[in-house]
Amino acid sequence: MDWKIELVAIPVSDVDRAKAFYVDQVGFVADHDHEVSDELRFVQLTPPGSACSIVLGKGVTEMPPGSQKGVQIVVADADAARAQLVANNVPASEVDEQDWGRFVYFSDPDGNTWALQELPAWAPANQQ
Repeated sequence: MDWKIELVAIPVSDVDRAKAFYVDQVGFVADHDHEVSDELRFVQLTPPGSACSIVLGKGVTEMPPGSQKGVQIVVADADAARAQLVANNVPASEVDEQDWGRFVYFSDPDGNTWALQELPAWAPANQQ
């Protein structure tokens, strides 16, 4: 039986600001934005090509804003991903070269942190 991660909560203080950041600057796709009640708003966003989405909103997690650290996304080209972030005014690290991949780091306006990884050439093809 496969177990697939489908949704990761990202705790934010301002849902509209966070949605604009992830969609307009990072390039995620806005899948859903539904206000169920005054206490519950569900905003689902998906990185291009990903089977896993993130959820922001009101009433979707008990984590304090900015406490989600180190969510990792695999990209085909770390340099191109970094260039896209920088072109959209997202402060991003320089490419960090490691034996296990090439990484770019950034954070959202609340301080939730992300790592983009370009897998090394020796990685199995089904992981790229």
